[in-house]
Amino acid sequence: MTIREQTEELERKTLSSFATLASETKGRVRPDEPCPIRTNFQRDRDRIIHCKSFRRLKHKTQVFLSPEGDHYRTRLTHTLEVSQIARTIARALRLNEDLTEAISLGHDLGHTPFGHAGEQVLDEICPHGYRHSAQSVRVVERLENDGRGLNLTWEVKNGIACHSSGKEAETLEGRIVRYADKIAYMNHDIEDAVRAGVLREDDIPWDLKYLLGRTKSDRITTFITAIIENSSDNIRLGQEMQDAYNKLNRFLFDAVYTNPSAKGEEGKAQTLLRYLYRYFASSPEKMPEEYQKIAQQEDLDRAVCDYISGMTDRYAVAVYEELMIPRAWGI
Repeated sequence: MTIREQTEELERKTLSSFATLASETKGRVRPDEPCPIRTNFQRDRDRIIHCKSFRRLKHKTQVFLSPEGDHYRTRLTHTLEVSQIARTIARALRLNEDLTEAISLGHDLGHTPFGHAGEQVLDEICPHGYRHSAQSVRVVERLENDGRGLNLTWEVKNGIACHSSGKEAETLEGRIVRYADKIAYMNHDIEDAVRAGVLREDDIPWDLKYLLGRTKSDRITTFITAIIENSSDNIRLGQEMQDAYNKLNRFLFDAVYTNPSAKGEEGKAQTLLRYLYRYFASSPEKMPEEYQKIAQQEDLDRAVCDYISGMTDRYAVAVYEELMIPRAWGI
C-alpha cells in the first residue's frame, strides 16, 4: 500500500460515519493521477496554500482599512484563524480535518481589496453582481494557474461556495467552516476594535460576557465546545448559544461594522474602486493580457471584475495613483 492508501484506510477505520472520506470524493473536473503520499483533500490544501491568490490575502483588508500597526488582522490572518477553529472542531467530532482545512484556507480567495466595502462596490457596479464566496470558487476554477484553475475536488469547492450565507454545504466539514468563519471574525474584530479605540471591552453586553466569557479565548472556546456538544449528524450550536451567537453578531454590526470611526475611510476606497472599474471597462487594453483574454472569451465586465477583485489594497491604490496623480516631468 502507498502512504496515501494507508491514510485512506486509517480514515475509514477512525473517522465518524458522518465524515467525508477522501477516497470517496466526487472527484475533479479533470481527473488527476493519484498522489502516492497525499489524499485528495490534502492535495487540495497544498494547491491552495501555494497559489498566488492565497499569498495576496496578506495585503487585503479584514475590517480596518490600511491599519497602522502590525497586530491588526488581514484577510490572511483571518483565514488562518478560521482554519485553526475549524480543524479543532473537525478533529473533536472525528470528521475529515484535511477537507475542513482545505475549505478554510480557500474560503476567502475571492475577496476584494478593502474588505466588504470593495465587495459592495463590485456588487453594485458589475452587471453580474458580486459575492466573494462565488468569486472564490471562480478563482480556483478559472483564474488561478494561468487560467487552468487549481482543479480542486467537488467537496472543497462546495464548502467554499457555501461558507458565507444561503444554502448550506453538502458536507459537515463545509458546515463547520461556516461557523468557524463567523466565530473567528466576531472575536478578532472585537480585539482589533478595542485596539483601535473604536470599542471598549465594557461595551460588550454583560449577559454575553456572563455566558460566553470575558476574553477572546474564552468566547472562542465556549462556541467550539457548544458545537462539539450539540453536533452529530449536523453541525449545531444549541439554541442558547445560537441566540448568543446571533446577539453578538448584531452587537458588532452596530458597534463596529457601521461605526464611522472604523468605516470612515471606506467612502474613499469605494470611490477609488468605482474609478478603476470605469477606467478598465473603457480601456480594456490597459489590463494584463490574461484579463483581456477573459474579456474576449466571456465578457468585458466579467474580466474587469476579476481583475479588480484580485487586487490587494496597496496595489489598487498604486494603480489609482498611477492613473490619477500627476508626476514630475522626467527632463
